[in-house]
Amino acid sequence: MSTSPARTLASPPLSLDEVVDTERYPLTDPGGGRARRVVADARRELAAVGCTVLPDFVRPALHEALREQCAALAPRAHYDVETVNVYNIDVDPDLPADHPGRVPFRRGNAFVARDLIPHEALISVLYQDEAFQRFVADCFGLPRLHPLADPLSGLVLNVVRPGMEHPWHFDTNEYTVSMLTQQPDSGGEFEYCPGIRTAEAENFGDVRDVITGGGRHLVSRLPLRPGDLQLFKGRYSLHRVSPVAGERDRHSAIFAYSERPGVVGSAARTRQLFGRVLPQHHAEHAVRTDELLD
Repeated sequence: MSTSPARTLASPPLSLDEVVDTERYPLTDPGGGRARRVVADARRELAAVGCTVLPDFVRPALHEALREQCAALAPRAHYDVETVNVYNIDVDPDLPADHPGRVPFRRGNAFVARDLIPHEALISVLYQDEAFQRFVADCFGLPRLHPLADPLSGLVLNVVRPGMEHPWHFDTNEYTVSMLTQQPDSGGEFEYCPGIRTAEAENFGDVRDVITGGGRHLVSRLPLRPGDLQLFKGRYSLHRVSPVAGERDRHSAIFAYSERPGVVGSAARTRQLFGRVLPQHHAEHAVRTDELLD
């Protein structure tokens, strides 16, 4: 395999134009006709089905570098198989019997935290780039998006080993941008329920139906390939990665943004996902976007 600078983490970061197919996705020309068409198509699909995928967003010549870089980071993930509920909070026996928070799941996925991902990694190049952030905001129909202020959960690598899954859950961040970097041998399918709740309404009934095996009419499935960019509203869309099978892990980068600056995850959720917290997670001024369970 080639060991050109584009393929090593020790090399200087690549430019956005080197990483992204900017002829197909002209991030640096947001007012151009091609960019407006791409954004309009993304908005239309987000409005219709709650999710959109931009194929080969990362140049195909870099797909193997993307996979290798993230595979090298995967051993840094925090692993802790535990019992959780759909809100990633303790399963509380005092909740009503029909409350979805009473349904336990075995969570076996793991995360590489933001502070363990090198600045020069391809996924870091994307996450930090202002043109990329503006493009994502445009696709969501927003004036601006902010990277999470959270030092651990702004950019993460999600690792799902064979035999494990990332069970039904909601995201802490309002707008989720993700990219599969390594496909498993089988399984590991992305399933989601667009807009199943809002900032004002939990809609416990529909959530309970889905996680207990009913409500299949609310569930959409999305085939993903490495290098494709996926946009969806993970704060309000219940979603999961089905159990992974075979010999190979499933890896995906998650780029977390919010409409408001300063958003930090809760200390409890952060410790659950990363096995540690930092002073920012206890700060009284940490910004939360709503009063949902999580």
